Amino acid sequence: LTDTDGRLLTVRVHAADIQDRDGAKLPLKGSRQRFPFVARVFADGGYAGRLVSWAADKTHITLEIIRRGAHAKGFEVLPRRWVVERTFAWIFKNRRLVRDYEQLTAVAETLITIAASATLLRRWT
Repeated sequence: LTDTDGRLLTVRVHAADIQDRDGAKLPLKGSRQRFPFVARVFADGGYAGRLVSWAADKTHITLEIIRRGAHAKGFEVLPRRWVVERTFAWIFKNRRLVRDYEQLTAVAETLITIAASATLLRRWT
């Protein structure tokens, strides 16, 4: 979960057998407690469905789904999607998304947080 400037707010790594839509509940729930100013979250079409109503009911966060055009073919630039992709690129520079050598998800989450912190530190200096 990132803010609109691409800064990492919270990160959750889960097993590959968990659907992203189901895995999104934990960071959404935790973000409302840690960041009460979060009122709206942008997500791509993979997060549509029951998660939208769950987020509104349980966390009082508006989950706005960014969809591709109905007749889109090939690549299409989607609004707000680039914010997360940019954050992935920043983390990728620290080789955190290249391979997953860690055996524990907590270790992977910590290393991604360290990589995001290093990016912020480089930007401030």
